[in-house]
Amino acid sequence: MNDDEDGDEARRPGSWREMLTRTHLGPAATLGGGTFVFSIATFIVTTTLPTVVREIGGLRWFAWSTTIYVVASLVAGALSATLLARRGPRTAYRIAMALFAAGALLCATATGMGWLLAGRLVQGLGGGMLSALSFSMVRALFPRRLWSRAMAVISVVWGLATMAGPAVGGLFAEAGAWRGAFFSLAGAVPILWIVVELSLPRQPLPAAPARRLALGNLLLLAGSAMAVALGGSATSWQGSLVGLIVAAGGIAWFRAREAAGTRLLPSGALDPTRGLGGTYAAQSFLLIAVVTEIYIPYFLQNLHGLTPLDAGYMSALMAGGWSLGSLASSGTDGARRRLAMLLGPVAQLLALIGLALLLPRHAGTRDGTLLGIGAALLALGAGIGLCWPQLGARVFLTAPAGEKELAASCITVVITLANAFGSALAGMVTNLAGVTIPADTGQAAMALYGGFAIAPVLALVAILRVHAEERTE
Repeated sequence: MNDDEDGDEARRPGSWREMLTRTHLGPAATLGGGTFVFSIATFIVTTTLPTVVREIGGLRWFAWSTTIYVVASLVAGALSATLLARRGPRTAYRIAMALFAAGALLCATATGMGWLLAGRLVQGLGGGMLSALSFSMVRALFPRRLWSRAMAVISVVWGLATMAGPAVGGLFAEAGAWRGAFFSLAGAVPILWIVVELSLPRQPLPAAPARRLALGNLLLLAGSAMAVALGGSATSWQGSLVGLIVAAGGIAWFRAREAAGTRLLPSGALDPTRGLGGTYAAQSFLLIAVVTEIYIPYFLQNLHGLTPLDAGYMSALMAGGWSLGSLASSGTDGARRRLAMLLGPVAQLLALIGLALLLPRHAGTRDGTLLGIGAALLALGAGIGLCWPQLGARVFLTAPAGEKELAASCITVVITLANAFGSALAGMVTNLAGVTIPADTGQAAMALYGGFAIAPVLALVAILRVHAEERTE
């Protein structure tokens, strides 16, 4: 609706002061709250699951807790546009919150791994829906000049949740009260519910016509995500490779069905050389670059002798950089906006090269090695933060008419697939390089961060194409 505004005033970025006025503060809190609930649930389990397994068993299903949550989130992201069109925003949010709370309560009361996995499935459906709705509602709730600010809110909150999730989970795990972590997630839902009821407009919002769901395509996409997620959690590079091959075959079949006209995604989403597809591609490669952060605690502990707590604080620098970069770029316009988007992948490239060189060094704290690693992590996060608000707003501008809400909700699909493929590739690279062999840990760090330096280069190419297309509009 708001992309139809004309004139320089409509295109000029709004200020944070305007974003924080009474008119826009409530909707911003709705977007941020939904994103926070989804993202903190993603990260909180990483530190609680070892404690969970010790109490209720099910070690052989350890990886499935994350896999099921990821796949359920992807399915919910793909379904949310249809739900929004048919039920409207208030009902869509209510369904998403109810699912998330029910899933969290199932996890909190689990007496076996099967029960816990069922809870993660339901929680993933609700959380993925909340994430997708946050992106979809930007265009409906804010004028065009505030789109990048609204996307920055989502980006900053995601960064904060990345830092808070493991910390909160760790506190509950150390206290031997892992169930409290899930009860706290369920307890956050009533607060979000109040914000939603107070902030969303009473009158129905214009919505795109409901479209027939391409169920076969959705199953292919979910199956591919499950294959690559399982491959990423494999203990050998052969397992990772099999997962990637199966997933690649599923994605190829999915692309063929989309090209034949049975579409789940908006038009042009799978063409990385133009418009919407190029924007999605840039987002994907930027996300793949930051996936490598999951190995930072391991390398810092094994190569530099840091404690788990200190390594965790170091890892949080990436999330902090993401938030700071989003705040810095959200108000830029014209040449400054284009410059910020170009600096993003360049910062990531330099960060990954720095990590490849510094992490393998068995050095003390006095020579500045840890300081350099910290700076690289900050730059790695800042790189995606500089681009994310602008690319998110660009999704609305490049999506075909009548498919803009669908395109926005599919950002959650992009995030899920990029994280799944990135994690699987990282697992395969590190296993090939001998990450499990103490003498080869430094070699594995160099291989991972040096090899993944290709991701920001590809992101830069995609962003250059986005800029070239902007000049022809």
